[in-house]
Amino acid sequence: MAKNYNNITTLHNLLDYDIRKFTIGEIQLEKVLRAWINKANSLKLKTILQKYMDSVEKHIQKMQGFYEEGGISSISISNRVMQAFIDETEEKLNNCNDDAIKDACLLESVQAINHFKISTYGSARAFANTLGLEKIATILHEAETNEKQIDDRLSQLAEHQINIEAKAPIVLTY
Repeated sequence: MAKNYNNITTLHNLLDYDIRKFTIGEIQLEKVLRAWINKANSLKLKTILQKYMDSVEKHIQKMQGFYEEGGISSISISNRVMQAFIDETEEKLNNCNDDAIKDACLLESVQAINHFKISTYGSARAFANTLGLEKIATILHEAETNEKQIDDRLSQLAEHQINIEAKAPIVLTY
């Protein structure tokens, strides 16, 4: 009989489910980040998004290591929340006709994804701590901390450049 990997009856099952969701969500995000980097106009935004993509790749590698250490199943499941964030971002970007506005839209959308990830990594870390899974808790804490650092960089960039440029885009007259 096949095991039902979505049957959540224990805290370990919940952690298992969440980690599978995180992993597929990170893979979904990784697939679109390169295109988003190419759509960014600001060099600083491109740089932060590239660093973010590098950290997403590291998160994927570390999470795949959970499968052996924590008895986490490797069955892939979709992450509808991440897909909704991606779809919403694509829709908004397709409706932006100004480069400065597009940068503001992209930054805001990535930051929304980032905030979602901060909360989910934090909750999973708490579950891992409760279950005595210190190594997994440490890796989740590192991911959460990394997400907070990216959030800080994005906030600074928004306040000191992107939002200012979006407020008053340069209009060239001929």
